Amino acid sequence: MKAIAVIGYHHTGKTTTVMSIVQALKDKGYKVATIKDIHSEKYRADTAGKNSALHIEAGSSQTVAKGLYDTAIIYPRSLPLNEMLPHISADYLVIEGMKDAAVPKLVCAANTGQLDELIDDTCIGICGLIANTDYSHPSLPVFRLPQDAAALCERVIATSFEILPIPEEECCSRCGSSCYEMAKAIVQGRKIRSDCVLDGKNSIVLKVDGKQVVIVPFVQDILQDTIMAVLKNLKDTDISKEIEIQIRP
Repeated sequence: MKAIAVIGYHHTGKTTTVMSIVQALKDKGYKVATIKDIHSEKYRADTAGKNSALHIEAGSSQTVAKGLYDTAIIYPRSLPLNEMLPHISADYLVIEGMKDAAVPKLVCAANTGQLDELIDDTCIGICGLIANTDYSHPSLPVFRLPQDAAALCERVIATSFEILPIPEEECCSRCGSSCYEMAKAIVQGRKIRSDCVLDGKNSIVLKVDGKQVVIVPFVQDILQDTIMAVLKNLKDTDISKEIEIQIRP
């Protein structure tokens, strides 16, 4: 799944930009999912006193609220991006907010001061209120909506990449950088997506119910060493060949 984020201050055109991208990608036949990062202290995913909220108050670690028209999975905490991803299935993920996410970003702004604060090497373009003026940037494309919607969509397709595994930094960094720094390098053309050593060149692939589970490098090493130690003691076993293990409950 490829991902992109639209970041910026309140009321600078983020939602309009997200809607434009989602509609354009959908019109091209892609399946699109979205995340909206909400920072309001007043926001809650559920209403206090309602039955699903009472389930959480009683101690449920995860509650599914199934209605006639929609379904919500409620966690009693704010999930980081890597914990949300297993619940999302799409060709493209468009995130409104999450400026610290290791994905390419479009920056929405009302003025150049905001751009100076938000633009870094993950930025692939500028949208929002400032784009509806005569502003131009020396190195980044500026997209005025709705007239530049098609060009914006093509930019997203051309620059987005499969979302990085985003493990805890202390568990990986085998490539020599954090996932955020890797995302910067990919956007700037200094690296390519397959340079990620965590999911591109795994010596061990773990799948549970058909879905691949990301294993950080030091855990891969432990598993491989343990398995190889056991197999070395088995007769007539050629451990130079590919090894497959299946565990059925």
